[in-house]
Amino acid sequence: MSTAAPLMSPARVLVVGGGGRENALAWALQRSEGVERVWVAPGNGGTLDLPGCEQLAIPEHNHEALLNACHEHGVELVVVGPEAPLAAGLADRLRAAGVPVFGPGADGAQLEASKQWAKALMVEAGVPTAGYWQANSREEALAALEAQAKPLVVKADGLAAGKGVTVAETIEEARSAIEEIFAGRFGGDASLVLEERTHGPEVSVFALTDGERMVLLPPAQDHKRIGEGDTGPNTGGMGAYAPAPLLDAAGLDAVRRVVLEPTLAALQARGIRYRGVIYAGLMLTDNGPSVIEFNCRFGDPECETLMPLLGPELAAVLLACATGQLDQAPALSIAPLCSACVIAAAHGYPGEIRKGDAISSNLEPSAELQLFHAGTQRQADGRCLSSGGRVLAVVAQANDFDSAFEKAYTGLAQVHFEGMTYRHDIGHQVRRR
Repeated sequence: MSTAAPLMSPARVLVVGGGGRENALAWALQRSEGVERVWVAPGNGGTLDLPGCEQLAIPEHNHEALLNACHEHGVELVVVGPEAPLAAGLADRLRAAGVPVFGPGADGAQLEASKQWAKALMVEAGVPTAGYWQANSREEALAALEAQAKPLVVKADGLAAGKGVTVAETIEEARSAIEEIFAGRFGGDASLVLEERTHGPEVSVFALTDGERMVLLPPAQDHKRIGEGDTGPNTGGMGAYAPAPLLDAAGLDAVRRVVLEPTLAALQARGIRYRGVIYAGLMLTDNGPSVIEFNCRFGDPECETLMPLLGPELAAVLLACATGQLDQAPALSIAPLCSACVIAAAHGYPGEIRKGDAISSNLEPSAELQLFHAGTQRQADGRCLSSGGRVLAVVAQANDFDSAFEKAYTGLAQVHFEGMTYRHDIGHQVRRR
Protein backbone atom coordinates (compact mmCIF):
# COMPACT_ATOMS: atom_id res chain seq x y z
CA MET A 1 0.00 0.00 0.00
CA SER A 2 1.30 3.45 -0.93
CA THR A 3 2.27 5.77 1.94
CA ALA A 4 2.34 8.84 -0.30
CA ALA A 5 -0.01 11.73 0.45
CA PRO A 6 -3.35 11.56 -1.40
CA LEU A 7 -3.30 13.30 -4.77
CA MET A 8 -4.84 16.76 -4.77
CA SER A 9 -7.82 17.59 -6.96
CA PRO A 10 -7.22 19.84 -9.99
CA ALA A 11 -8.58 23.37 -9.57
CA ARG A 12 -8.86 24.17 -13.29
CA VAL A 13 -10.22 21.62 -15.76
CA LEU A 14 -10.84 21.61 -19.51
CA VAL A 15 -13.42 19.26 -21.02
CA VAL A 16 -13.05 18.73 -24.78
CA GLY A 17 -16.21 18.04 -26.79
CA GLY A 18 -19.67 19.42 -27.44
CA GLY A 19 -22.23 16.69 -26.78
CA GLY A 20 -24.38 15.42 -23.93
CA ARG A 21 -21.50 13.33 -22.60
CA GLU A 22 -19.30 16.41 -22.24
CA ASN A 23 -22.14 18.44 -20.70
CA ALA A 24 -22.54 15.73 -18.04
CA LEU A 25 -18.77 15.49 -17.47
CA ALA A 26 -18.49 19.25 -16.98
CA TRP A 27 -21.46 19.19 -14.59
CA ALA A 28 -19.89 16.40 -12.52
CA LEU A 29 -16.41 17.92 -12.51
CA GLN A 30 -17.56 21.35 -11.36
CA ARG A 31 -19.19 19.58 -8.39
CA SER A 32 -15.91 17.88 -7.48
CA GLU A 33 -13.93 18.88 -4.41
CA GLY A 34 -11.24 21.46 -5.14
CA VAL A 35 -12.41 22.34 -8.66
CA GLU A 36 -12.74 26.09 -9.11
CA ARG A 37 -13.38 26.44 -12.84
CA VAL A 38 -14.31 24.18 -15.77
CA TRP A 39 -13.94 25.17 -19.41
CA VAL A 40 -15.70 23.24 -22.19
CA ALA A 41 -14.51 23.39 -25.82
CA PRO A 42 -16.48 23.82 -27.95
CA GLY A 43 -19.42 23.07 -25.61
CA ASN A 44 -23.06 23.52 -26.58
CA GLY A 45 -26.17 25.53 -25.83
CA GLY A 46 -26.29 24.32 -22.24
CA THR A 47 -22.67 24.89 -21.22
CA LEU A 48 -23.22 28.32 -19.68
CA ASP A 49 -26.18 27.01 -17.68
CA LEU A 50 -23.73 24.98 -15.59
CA PRO A 51 -22.44 26.84 -12.51
CA GLY A 52 -18.70 27.42 -12.63
CA CYS A 53 -18.40 26.55 -16.34
CA GLU A 54 -17.17 28.63 -19.26
CA GLN A 55 -17.35 27.92 -22.97
CA LEU A 56 -14.45 28.15 -25.41
CA ALA A 57 -15.19 28.40 -29.13
CA ILE A 58 -12.42 25.96 -30.05
CA PRO A 59 -13.23 22.90 -32.17
CA GLU A 60 -12.05 19.58 -30.78
CA HIS A 61 -9.74 18.99 -33.78
CA ASN A 62 -7.74 22.21 -33.25
CA HIS A 63 -4.98 20.76 -31.09
CA GLU A 64 -2.78 23.86 -31.03
CA ALA A 65 -5.61 26.18 -29.99
CA LEU A 66 -6.59 23.76 -27.22
CA LEU A 67 -2.99 23.63 -26.00
CA ASN A 68 -2.79 27.42 -26.03
CA ALA A 69 -6.01 27.58 -24.00
CA CYS A 70 -4.50 25.19 -21.44
CA HIS A 71 -1.50 27.50 -21.03
CA GLU A 72 -3.62 30.66 -20.98
CA HIS A 73 -6.01 29.40 -18.30
CA GLY A 74 -3.57 27.35 -16.23
CA VAL A 75 -5.48 24.13 -16.88
CA GLU A 76 -4.39 21.30 -14.58
CA LEU A 77 -6.41 18.48 -16.18
CA VAL A 78 -7.90 17.91 -19.63
CA VAL A 79 -10.73 15.40 -20.02
CA VAL A 80 -11.26 14.43 -23.67
CA GLY A 81 -14.82 13.30 -24.33
CA PRO A 82 -15.12 12.13 -27.98
CA GLU A 83 -13.18 9.37 -29.71
CA ALA A 84 -12.12 11.30 -32.85
CA PRO A 85 -9.66 13.71 -31.17
CA LEU A 86 -8.21 10.82 -29.14
CA ALA A 87 -7.63 8.78 -32.29
CA ALA A 88 -6.08 11.89 -33.89
CA GLY A 89 -3.51 12.16 -31.08
CA LEU A 90 -4.83 15.10 -29.04
CA ALA A 91 -3.81 13.46 -25.74
CA ASP A 92 -0.31 12.84 -27.10
CA ARG A 93 0.07 16.50 -28.16
CA LEU A 94 -1.05 17.86 -24.79
CA ARG A 95 1.00 15.37 -22.74
CA ALA A 96 4.11 16.23 -24.75
CA ALA A 97 3.61 19.81 -23.55
CA GLY A 98 3.25 18.71 -19.92
CA VAL A 99 -0.55 18.89 -19.62
CA PRO A 100 -2.19 15.95 -17.75
CA VAL A 101 -4.86 14.31 -19.91
CA PHE A 102 -7.58 11.81 -19.06
CA GLY A 103 -7.85 9.94 -22.35
CA PRO A 104 -5.57 7.50 -24.18
CA GLY A 105 -2.97 8.38 -26.77
CA ALA A 106 -3.51 7.53 -30.40
CA ASP A 107 -1.96 4.09 -29.82
CA GLY A 108 -4.46 3.13 -27.11
CA ALA A 109 -7.36 4.76 -28.98
CA GLN A 110 -6.99 2.03 -31.59
CA LEU A 111 -9.21 0.00 -29.24
CA GLU A 112 -12.06 1.92 -30.86
CA ALA A 113 -10.48 3.38 -33.99
CA SER A 114 -9.76 -0.04 -35.53
CA LYS A 115 -12.07 -3.01 -35.07
CA GLN A 116 -9.42 -5.26 -36.64
CA TRP A 117 -6.76 -4.08 -34.20
CA ALA A 118 -9.09 -4.48 -31.23
CA LYS A 119 -10.18 -8.00 -32.21
CA ALA A 120 -6.56 -9.08 -32.65
CA LEU A 121 -5.75 -7.66 -29.20
CA MET A 122 -8.68 -9.58 -27.67
CA VAL A 123 -7.49 -12.84 -29.18
CA GLU A 124 -3.95 -12.12 -27.98
CA ALA A 125 -5.26 -11.40 -24.47
CA GLY A 126 -7.60 -14.41 -24.35
CA VAL A 127 -10.61 -12.12 -23.89
CA PRO A 128 -13.92 -13.79 -24.80
CA THR A 129 -15.34 -12.35 -28.00
CA ALA A 130 -17.19 -13.58 -31.08
CA GLY A 131 -15.28 -15.35 -33.84
CA TYR A 132 -14.37 -12.99 -36.66
CA TRP A 133 -12.94 -12.53 -40.14
CA GLN A 134 -11.26 -9.34 -41.31
CA ALA A 135 -11.40 -8.07 -44.87
CA ASN A 136 -9.65 -5.23 -46.65
CA SER A 137 -11.45 -5.56 -49.96
CA ARG A 138 -15.01 -6.09 -51.13
CA GLU A 139 -14.08 -9.39 -52.75
CA GLU A 140 -12.41 -10.68 -49.60
CA ALA A 141 -15.43 -9.77 -47.48
CA LEU A 142 -17.98 -11.32 -49.83
CA ALA A 143 -15.90 -14.50 -50.08
CA ALA A 144 -15.78 -14.80 -46.27
CA LEU A 145 -19.55 -14.28 -46.07
CA GLU A 146 -20.24 -16.91 -48.72
CA ALA A 147 -17.89 -19.38 -47.02
CA GLN A 148 -19.84 -19.05 -43.75
CA ALA A 149 -23.19 -19.32 -45.53
CA LYS A 150 -25.08 -17.61 -42.69
CA PRO A 151 -25.87 -14.05 -41.57
CA LEU A 152 -22.98 -12.28 -39.84
CA VAL A 153 -22.42 -9.01 -38.01
CA VAL A 154 -20.77 -6.48 -40.34
CA LYS A 155 -18.62 -3.74 -38.78
CA ALA A 156 -16.78 -0.93 -40.55
CA ASP A 157 -13.20 -1.02 -39.29
CA GLY A 158 -12.66 2.63 -38.40
CA LEU A 159 -14.54 5.30 -36.49
CA ALA A 160 -18.10 5.60 -37.76
CA ALA A 161 -19.69 7.91 -35.15
CA GLY A 162 -21.64 5.09 -33.51
CA LYS A 163 -22.83 3.78 -36.87
CA GLY A 164 -21.24 1.34 -39.31
CA VAL A 165 -22.50 -1.82 -37.58
CA THR A 166 -25.14 -4.12 -39.09
CA VAL A 167 -26.44 -7.13 -37.17
CA ALA A 168 -27.67 -8.91 -40.27
CA GLU A 169 -30.75 -11.12 -40.13
CA THR A 170 -30.12 -12.56 -43.59
CA ILE A 171 -27.13 -13.21 -45.84
CA GLU A 172 -28.50 -10.64 -48.28
CA GLU A 173 -28.61 -7.98 -45.53
CA ALA A 174 -24.98 -8.76 -44.65
CA ARG A 175 -24.03 -8.53 -48.32
CA SER A 176 -25.70 -5.10 -48.62
CA ALA A 177 -23.85 -3.87 -45.53
CA ILE A 178 -20.55 -4.97 -47.05
CA GLU A 179 -21.35 -3.13 -50.27
CA GLU A 180 -22.17 0.05 -48.30
CA ILE A 181 -18.86 0.01 -46.47
CA PHE A 182 -16.80 -0.50 -49.61
CA ALA A 183 -18.83 2.17 -51.38
CA GLY A 184 -17.26 4.59 -48.88
CA ARG A 185 -20.34 5.43 -46.83
CA PHE A 186 -18.33 5.64 -43.61
CA GLY A 187 -15.29 7.36 -45.10
CA GLY A 188 -11.61 6.49 -44.89
CA ASP A 189 -9.93 3.41 -46.28
CA ALA A 190 -12.65 0.78 -46.57
CA SER A 191 -12.04 -2.30 -44.44
CA LEU A 192 -14.23 -4.28 -42.10
CA VAL A 193 -14.72 -7.08 -39.64
CA LEU A 194 -17.27 -9.87 -40.00
CA GLU A 195 -18.35 -11.49 -36.74
CA GLU A 196 -20.31 -14.47 -35.58
CA ARG A 197 -23.65 -13.48 -34.11
CA THR A 198 -23.92 -13.95 -30.35
CA HIS A 199 -27.03 -13.78 -28.23
CA GLY A 200 -27.94 -12.38 -24.83
CA PRO A 201 -28.60 -9.08 -23.05
CA GLU A 202 -26.11 -6.25 -23.52
CA VAL A 203 -24.46 -4.25 -20.75
CA SER A 204 -21.80 -1.53 -20.61
CA VAL A 205 -18.91 -1.57 -18.14
CA PHE A 206 -16.52 1.36 -17.67
CA ALA A 207 -13.05 1.13 -16.12
CA LEU A 208 -11.09 4.25 -15.16
CA THR A 209 -7.42 3.34 -15.48
CA ASP A 210 -3.94 4.83 -15.16
CA GLY A 211 -2.49 2.06 -17.34
CA GLU A 212 -1.78 -0.29 -14.44
CA ARG A 213 -4.65 -0.03 -11.97
CA MET A 214 -8.36 0.50 -12.47
CA VAL A 215 -11.59 1.60 -10.82
CA LEU A 216 -14.86 0.17 -12.13
CA LEU A 217 -18.07 2.18 -12.35
CA PRO A 218 -21.56 0.69 -11.93
CA PRO A 219 -22.71 -1.25 -15.02
CA ALA A 220 -25.19 0.52 -17.28
CA GLN A 221 -27.60 -0.56 -20.00
CA ASP A 222 -28.26 1.52 -23.11
CA HIS A 223 -31.28 1.46 -25.46
CA LYS A 224 -30.07 1.69 -29.06
CA ARG A 225 -33.27 1.25 -31.07
CA ILE A 226 -35.39 4.27 -31.96
CA GLY A 227 -38.75 2.59 -31.38
CA GLU A 228 -40.80 1.31 -28.46
CA GLY A 229 -40.10 -2.31 -27.58
CA ASP A 230 -36.56 -2.04 -28.99
CA THR A 231 -37.73 -1.82 -32.60
CA GLY A 232 -36.59 0.17 -35.61
CA PRO A 233 -33.13 1.37 -36.64
CA ASN A 234 -30.19 1.75 -34.29
CA THR A 235 -29.38 5.17 -32.86
CA GLY A 236 -26.59 6.59 -30.74
CA GLY A 237 -28.75 5.73 -27.72
CA MET A 238 -32.25 6.78 -26.66
CA GLY A 239 -31.79 6.31 -22.93
CA ALA A 240 -30.05 4.29 -20.27
CA TYR A 241 -30.13 3.25 -16.65
CA ALA A 242 -27.63 2.29 -13.95
CA PRO A 243 -26.68 0.24 -12.07
CA ALA A 244 -27.87 -2.49 -14.43
CA PRO A 245 -28.92 -5.49 -12.28
CA LEU A 246 -27.68 -7.79 -15.06
CA LEU A 247 -24.29 -7.67 -13.31
CA ASP A 248 -24.10 -7.99 -9.54
CA ALA A 249 -20.87 -7.43 -7.60
CA ALA A 250 -19.65 -10.94 -8.40
CA GLY A 251 -20.50 -10.52 -12.09
CA LEU A 252 -18.70 -7.19 -12.27
CA ASP A 253 -15.65 -8.73 -10.61
CA ALA A 254 -15.72 -11.52 -13.21
CA VAL A 255 -15.68 -8.89 -15.97
CA ARG A 256 -12.67 -7.30 -14.31
CA ARG A 257 -10.78 -10.61 -14.19
CA VAL A 258 -11.83 -12.09 -17.53
CA VAL A 259 -12.05 -8.98 -19.72
CA LEU A 260 -10.48 -5.82 -18.33
CA GLU A 261 -7.32 -7.01 -16.59
CA PRO A 262 -6.23 -9.20 -19.55
CA THR A 263 -6.92 -6.29 -21.93
CA LEU A 264 -4.83 -3.90 -19.84
CA ALA A 265 -2.03 -6.47 -19.68
CA ALA A 266 -2.12 -6.92 -23.47
CA LEU A 267 -1.92 -3.14 -23.95
CA GLN A 268 1.09 -3.00 -21.62
CA ALA A 269 2.72 -5.85 -23.54
CA ARG A 270 2.48 -3.69 -26.66
CA GLY A 271 4.15 -0.80 -24.84
CA ILE A 272 0.92 1.18 -24.49
CA ARG A 273 0.30 3.12 -21.25
CA TYR A 274 -3.45 3.55 -21.45
CA ARG A 275 -4.66 6.46 -19.30
CA GLY A 276 -8.39 7.05 -19.56
CA VAL A 277 -11.59 5.05 -19.66
CA ILE A 278 -11.97 1.63 -21.22
CA TYR A 279 -15.59 1.07 -22.23
CA ALA A 280 -16.40 -2.61 -22.63
CA GLY A 281 -19.64 -3.26 -24.49
CA LEU A 282 -20.59 -6.78 -23.42
CA MET A 283 -23.10 -9.43 -24.34
CA LEU A 284 -24.00 -11.77 -21.50
CA THR A 285 -24.16 -15.11 -23.30
CA ASP A 286 -24.93 -18.55 -21.90
CA ASN A 287 -21.15 -19.05 -21.69
CA GLY A 288 -20.48 -15.80 -19.81
CA PRO A 289 -19.60 -12.24 -20.86
CA SER A 290 -18.41 -11.72 -24.43
CA VAL A 291 -16.97 -8.43 -25.71
CA ILE A 292 -18.99 -6.86 -28.52
CA GLU A 293 -16.71 -3.85 -28.77
CA PHE A 294 -14.30 -1.66 -26.87
CA ASN A 295 -14.50 2.11 -26.89
CA CYS A 296 -11.81 4.54 -25.75
CA ARG A 297 -14.22 7.03 -24.14
CA PHE A 298 -17.39 7.17 -22.05
CA GLY A 299 -20.56 5.95 -23.71
CA ASP A 300 -23.35 8.36 -24.48
CA PRO A 301 -25.98 8.34 -22.88
CA GLU A 302 -24.43 6.04 -20.25
CA CYS A 303 -22.17 8.91 -19.18
CA GLU A 304 -25.15 11.18 -18.48
CA THR A 305 -26.68 8.34 -16.45
CA LEU A 306 -23.58 7.56 -14.39
CA MET A 307 -22.19 11.01 -13.59
CA PRO A 308 -24.88 11.91 -11.00
CA LEU A 309 -24.00 8.74 -9.07
CA LEU A 310 -20.31 9.60 -8.73
CA GLY A 311 -18.93 11.40 -5.71
CA PRO A 312 -16.93 14.61 -5.24
CA GLU A 313 -13.64 12.70 -5.60
CA LEU A 314 -14.16 12.35 -9.37
CA ALA A 315 -11.77 15.10 -10.50
CA ALA A 316 -8.97 13.79 -8.26
CA VAL A 317 -9.51 10.24 -9.55
CA LEU A 318 -9.37 11.36 -13.20
CA LEU A 319 -6.21 13.37 -12.52
CA ALA A 320 -4.67 10.31 -10.84
CA CYS A 321 -5.46 8.25 -13.95
CA ALA A 322 -3.98 10.95 -16.17
CA THR A 323 -0.73 11.04 -14.18
CA GLY A 324 -0.34 7.31 -13.48
CA GLN A 325 -1.03 7.65 -9.76
CA LEU A 326 -4.33 5.91 -9.22
CA ASP A 327 -2.90 4.25 -6.10
CA GLN A 328 -2.70 7.72 -4.55
CA ALA A 329 -6.24 8.80 -5.44
CA PRO A 330 -9.05 9.01 -2.89
CA ALA A 331 -11.65 6.25 -3.13
CA LEU A 332 -14.41 7.19 -5.57
CA SER A 333 -17.73 7.17 -3.71
CA ILE A 334 -20.81 6.00 -5.57
CA ALA A 335 -24.32 6.91 -4.43
CA PRO A 336 -26.50 3.85 -3.69
CA LEU A 337 -29.25 5.13 -5.98
CA CYS A 338 -30.91 4.14 -9.26
CA SER A 339 -30.26 6.53 -12.15
CA ALA A 340 -32.58 6.85 -15.17
CA CYS A 341 -31.88 8.75 -18.41
CA VAL A 342 -34.29 9.53 -21.26
CA ILE A 343 -33.13 11.19 -24.50
CA ALA A 344 -35.19 13.75 -26.40
CA ALA A 345 -34.26 13.55 -30.08
CA ALA A 346 -34.96 15.73 -33.11
CA HIS A 347 -37.67 15.03 -35.66
CA GLY A 348 -36.44 12.47 -38.20
CA TYR A 349 -33.67 11.01 -36.02
CA PRO A 350 -31.69 8.80 -36.74
CA GLY A 351 -32.22 9.74 -40.39
CA GLU A 352 -32.55 13.20 -41.90
CA ILE A 353 -33.08 15.48 -38.91
CA ARG A 354 -34.62 18.89 -38.55
CA LYS A 355 -32.52 21.59 -36.84
CA GLY A 356 -33.17 25.08 -35.56
CA ASP A 357 -36.25 24.43 -33.43
CA ALA A 358 -36.56 26.63 -30.34
CA ILE A 359 -36.29 24.80 -27.02
CA SER A 360 -38.39 25.81 -24.03
CA SER A 361 -38.08 24.33 -20.56
CA ASN A 362 -39.77 24.74 -17.20
CA LEU A 363 -37.68 21.97 -15.68
CA GLU A 364 -35.98 23.02 -12.47
CA PRO A 365 -32.84 20.92 -11.96
CA SER A 366 -32.27 19.61 -8.44
CA ALA A 367 -29.89 17.33 -6.56
CA GLU A 368 -31.63 14.31 -8.12
CA LEU A 369 -32.93 15.72 -11.43
CA GLN A 370 -30.67 16.92 -14.26
CA LEU A 371 -31.15 18.37 -17.73
CA PHE A 372 -28.09 17.79 -19.92
CA HIS A 373 -27.76 19.46 -23.32
CA ALA A 374 -26.45 17.52 -26.33
CA GLY A 375 -27.40 18.82 -29.81
CA THR A 376 -28.18 22.43 -28.86
CA GLN A 377 -26.84 25.85 -29.77
CA ARG A 378 -27.26 29.16 -27.94
CA GLN A 379 -28.10 32.20 -30.08
CA ALA A 380 -26.84 35.74 -29.49
CA ASP A 381 -30.34 36.72 -28.33
CA GLY A 382 -30.27 33.98 -25.66
CA ARG A 383 -32.58 31.52 -27.40
CA CYS A 384 -31.53 27.87 -27.38
CA LEU A 385 -32.11 25.95 -30.62
CA SER A 386 -31.84 22.29 -31.58
CA SER A 387 -28.70 21.56 -33.62
CA GLY A 388 -28.25 17.77 -33.61
CA GLY A 389 -29.95 14.39 -33.62
CA ARG A 390 -30.01 13.81 -29.89
CA VAL A 391 -30.97 17.15 -28.37
CA LEU A 392 -31.41 16.76 -24.61
CA ALA A 393 -31.10 14.19 -21.83
CA VAL A 394 -33.30 14.24 -18.73
CA VAL A 395 -31.75 12.22 -15.89
CA ALA A 396 -33.15 11.41 -12.45
CA GLN A 397 -32.10 9.42 -9.39
CA ALA A 398 -34.19 7.69 -6.73
CA ASN A 399 -34.11 4.71 -4.40
CA ASP A 400 -35.73 2.46 -7.02
CA PHE A 401 -36.03 2.43 -10.80
CA ASP A 402 -39.80 3.00 -10.88
CA SER A 403 -39.41 6.25 -8.94
CA ALA A 404 -36.34 7.31 -10.94
CA PHE A 405 -38.05 6.86 -14.30
CA GLU A 406 -41.25 8.51 -13.08
CA LYS A 407 -39.19 11.51 -12.05
CA ALA A 408 -37.30 11.55 -15.37
CA TYR A 409 -40.45 11.39 -17.51
CA THR A 410 -42.17 14.04 -15.35
CA GLY A 411 -39.14 16.25 -15.96
CA LEU A 412 -39.21 15.54 -19.68
CA ALA A 413 -42.85 16.68 -19.85
CA GLN A 414 -41.64 20.16 -18.85
CA VAL A 415 -39.34 20.40 -21.91
CA HIS A 416 -40.53 21.14 -25.44
CA PHE A 417 -39.30 21.71 -28.96
CA GLU A 418 -41.14 21.09 -32.21
CA GLY A 419 -40.91 17.49 -33.40
CA MET A 420 -39.42 16.23 -30.09
CA THR A 421 -39.09 12.43 -30.21
CA TYR A 422 -38.50 10.09 -27.29
CA ARG A 423 -39.23 6.56 -26.16
CA HIS A 424 -41.79 6.01 -23.42
CA ASP A 425 -40.41 2.61 -22.40
CA ILE A 426 -36.79 3.31 -21.47
CA GLY A 427 -35.89 1.03 -18.58
CA HIS A 428 -38.67 -1.46 -19.36
CA GLN A 429 -36.29 -4.21 -18.21
CA VAL A 430 -36.29 -2.89 -14.62
CA ARG A 431 -39.60 -1.04 -14.28
CA ARG A 432 -42.58 -2.73 -12.66
CA ARG A 433 -45.20 -0.29 -13.87
